[in-house]
Amino acid sequence: MLRGLPAGAALVLAVGDEEKFVSRPVVGAPDFPHKPTEHLLDGQQRITALWRSLHDDYDDRTYFAWFESSGEGEAVRVVGQSRWMKGGKRRPLWADDPKGIHERGYIPLKLLCPGELGVEISAWCRASVVGDTPEDLERRFALERRITDLRQRVALYNIPFLSLPVTTSPDVALDVFINMNTTFVRLTPFDIIVAQFEGRTGESLHDLVAKLLERVPALPRYMEPSDLILEVSALREDRAPTQASYLRLDLERLLSDWDHITAGIAFAIEFLEAEHIFDGDRLPNVAVLRILAALHEHLPQLDELGNARHLLRKSVWRAFFTNRYEAAAATASFQDFRALRAILVGDGAEEAVPLFDDERYPLPGPEELIQARWPKTRDSLGRAILNVTIRAGAHDLADGAAATRDQIRKREYHHLFPAALLENDGMLEASEINRALNCALITWNTNRTISAKETIRYLRERVERAALGEDEIRRRLTTHYIPHGELNVGNYETLSSEDRAARVREDYEAFLSARAELLLAPIAALCSGDIPTGP
Repeated sequence: MLRGLPAGAALVLAVGDEEKFVSRPVVGAPDFPHKPTEHLLDGQQRITALWRSLHDDYDDRTYFAWFESSGEGEAVRVVGQSRWMKGGKRRPLWADDPKGIHERGYIPLKLLCPGELGVEISAWCRASVVGDTPEDLERRFALERRITDLRQRVALYNIPFLSLPVTTSPDVALDVFINMNTTFVRLTPFDIIVAQFEGRTGESLHDLVAKLLERVPALPRYMEPSDLILEVSALREDRAPTQASYLRLDLERLLSDWDHITAGIAFAIEFLEAEHIFDGDRLPNVAVLRILAALHEHLPQLDELGNARHLLRKSVWRAFFTNRYEAAAATASFQDFRALRAILVGDGAEEAVPLFDDERYPLPGPEELIQARWPKTRDSLGRAILNVTIRAGAHDLADGAAATRDQIRKREYHHLFPAALLENDGMLEASEINRALNCALITWNTNRTISAKETIRYLRERVERAALGEDEIRRRLTTHYIPHGELNVGNYETLSSEDRAARVREDYEAFLSARAELLLAPIAALCSGDIPTGP
């Protein structure tokens, strides 16, 4: 507004005898005692930000106008200053002190608010420029002129708007709103539902999401909360989790089911954490979250709950280790959800769950495990392999600490056979080097210590520095399902270049094969719903 640039059009609906939507005043504005004559459908955030900044209504922020000088002259900007309470006073103190504000070249936006503020502006300018010399008076008058100029820009600024007649139905009004917001900037289904939800229920979906995050603060580590809410809601209404389903959701039911949705999402996160899957960076497939959350309401109690968890563990790990959700994941997860729900309510059998079909969706064999890509990518099989090792503890090779939820983000992806060794001496391509079976999660310090050393060298260093000796190092490797013998190789310096390349490749292939064999048993156990007996 201060720079004379367009701020976009608003959408207004005329109100007749009956309000078509639940209304409320702009946040921070005084209550309006009379029945409104218009509803602001689009532009609410812009009008709210404008009102609150001009009235200094934010508890944690104060806004100022500021003139930035450049080679092309001055350009007015708006800057925000964070505010906080300390010692019973709002800090920083200068943000309420006219002299301190003026020394920084700022003008409070509240002085630009249309209305009768002449006396207040004059008093502010006198407090900003103290003194009665001719120079002081001129500086004070210049400041007042500058404020007056900015006030005129605000007062004369036109916000264009489209006005819908009183005869417009709510559905048509929402269609116009959606079309206005998808012409240039595409709204997500959640954005559209937010507008519909408040009109239908009188509740704020954003407020409900905030309460969900208070209950399940770990959720954003796994995925966008709004996406999961729509997916779970669709499954609960017996619909596939697709955009078309989201736009047809029963919003009144969404509100009445909110406590169940929240409880289901909390259960899904707790279940994954119990399986030592701690965040979305390592989650092989997000489809399991929607299924777990939507099934929560149908879980039995007491002894039968153990059987249900066994079933869910089987479904989660098979989702990770098969290609069931590689294509048409929405449809596939919907089919599996319905079949799993039938089992939980006593009306189905495991044979009817498509995910459990070994012929169509077999578990990977040793060669497929060897080919799995680096788990830091979005390769689901690579991430699944890594999660099996995390579930087993994945103790650090140097300090022996387990990969817990709080510690997992301090871990780095480490090449067990150093990338430099495989590339330079083994003459291997990056796709062969960056394999999931050549990866282990270790701490930052350990990764820097190991660096590009040959495997035999850093293992010997670990043995020498570990008070418990080689047995402890073997145990730590076991928690990653790493075969000690096939990793404990090296001494390539004495070989010719050709022999060294052949030897490195031979040792590397033997290591990958041995590690793949070690992983088969725990993968089979988890994908059967069982807990592995141990590395």
